Amino acid sequence: MARGDGELELSVGVRGTGGAAAAAADHVAPISLGRLILAGMVAGGVQYGWALQLSLLTPYVQTLGLSHALTSFMWLCGPIAGLVVQPLVGLYSDRCTARWGRRRPFILIGCMLICLAVIVVGFSSDIGAALGDTKEHCSLYHGPRWHAAIVYVLGFWLLDFSNNTVQGPARAMMADLCGHHGPSAANSIFCSWMALGNILGYSSGSTNNWHKAAQPSRARAVCFES
Repeated sequence: MARGDGELELSVGVRGTGGAAAAAADHVAPISLGRLILAGMVAGGVQYGWALQLSLLTPYVQTLGLSHALTSFMWLCGPIAGLVVQPLVGLYSDRCTARWGRRRPFILIGCMLICLAVIVVGFSSDIGAALGDTKEHCSLYHGPRWHAAIVYVLGFWLLDFSNNTVQGPARAMMADLCGHHGPSAANSIFCSWMALGNILGYSSGSTNNWHKAAQPSRARAVCFES
């Protein structure tokens, strides 16, 4: 369906002028190329998180006691989230009548959930220790820490669902805002930010020394070898 038809359907289907206001908030005309580039930065942030997940979190969860087979099942959250979350979020964001626009509320909610998920994943060892797990020492492995592993997997799934909540509306917002620059330029900008996020994410995951620069936030139940 053409963009004009979609806007007309949204405006007619909502009582009053809420639908028109939401569409107007997303379709800013004209928008400069600089603002369009800034609007695509969210893609870099999301992809940075994906890259860190791939490079760091699989080895980490195996220190909690998950086998290779269970770790593979854990990664099912990615395709499941993409199959379920993005279509649902896209459906509801198309119908959203918030004064911030159709996409921004979902991006904001997704970012807040990402922050929560990162905290849960980062402190899963401490939470597991508080629930009764025994500590793992650097020199000796005392077996799986199932409380920490369960907390970690829940946070991991929440992180994937939250990333998909952000990624779908962010890409749609680029199409909404591109104006005379065209969807090809918007997609190129979005993909460029994704590539930059991948580079930074995998580069960050390639070092084991980040904990030395973040001693105050270091999890007490995790032992880092120097």
